[in-house]
Amino acid sequence: MPTSSHTQNLSDFVAGLPKAELHLHIEGTLEPDLIFKLAQRNHIELPYSSEEALRSAYAFTDLQSFLDLYYAGASVLITEQDFYDLTTAYLKHAHYDGVRHAEIMFDPQTHTARGISMATVFAGIVRALRDAHKATGMTSYLLLSFLRHLSEQDAFDTLEAALPLRDQYRDVWIGIGLDSSERGNPPEKFARIYTRCKELGFRLVAHAGEEGPPSYVRDALDLLHVERIDHGIRAEEDPALLRRLIAHQTPLTVCPLSNLKLHVVEDLRQHNLARLLRQGALVTVNSDDPAYFGGYVAKNYTECARALDLSREELTALARNSITASFLPEEQKRKLLDEISAYAEGLI
Repeated sequence: MPTSSHTQNLSDFVAGLPKAELHLHIEGTLEPDLIFKLAQRNHIELPYSSEEALRSAYAFTDLQSFLDLYYAGASVLITEQDFYDLTTAYLKHAHYDGVRHAEIMFDPQTHTARGISMATVFAGIVRALRDAHKATGMTSYLLLSFLRHLSEQDAFDTLEAALPLRDQYRDVWIGIGLDSSERGNPPEKFARIYTRCKELGFRLVAHAGEEGPPSYVRDALDLLHVERIDHGIRAEEDPALLRRLIAHQTPLTVCPLSNLKLHVVEDLRQHNLARLLRQGALVTVNSDDPAYFGGYVAKNYTECARALDLSREELTALARNSITASFLPEEQKRKLLDEISAYAEGLI
């Protein structure tokens, strides 16, 4: 077992390591205390007696059992201020964890289906992002994510509802994603909407290869033309696909504690993050839905370091990968990569 001193030193090293977070659902940062605060503010009665009772419900058996609670929690988000408070709380965690840049997914269909306007969702989130940039220098982008358990037509309707806001938020809203239940919802279901989004100039990502098979990763590349795969860990099951990902340096936004909590792996020591990294895959470490999965991005780094025997050089490589895999302009990438190099040279 590592000593407490070693543990503290590792935590400090990770927190100070400049990094980007590329796989983060803003609704998945809704902590129990904020859920209860917003429920009280909006006069919503929750089916839980306390924050502790709510947190005890976080015993997920699979992705769907998590999603059921995730959508229920999101029901307390009503006003622009709610979305602002949600986003601000995440950004404080991220800044503390050494995140210099975040690419944040949000699910407008979760809210518009409840009668919340698209404008309200955007306004609250973006105001928080802009305020955080002024206060800390942290940069951020938004990825509007379609819910794959709904129809492609619903995705088209969502896109059309959001497009009138594009000019107002062009500095922040740069991309499109695809999340929610993989099983039974293959990438091909959304091929037309992704073609449309590519024509509009959006950056494209999609969840694939978490619970879905390796073929979903391939189809996300070939049918959706994504630039980055969210999760993607099951690609290892197809050697030809993995060789392709390595050769093209297609980023994988891996979420280790999420995979553990949802029983994609039963023990973090079984996770393939280290194998993928050591084979040359462009893997990154992210927190996914940290309020539900027990850790923000720095904890994902430290827990993986312990479970997978990652060296500080490898942790630094993961941080560098996060910048390389981001959608930042090249000049900003170079600046952050230089910052990582200076930090590593000073401390490793």
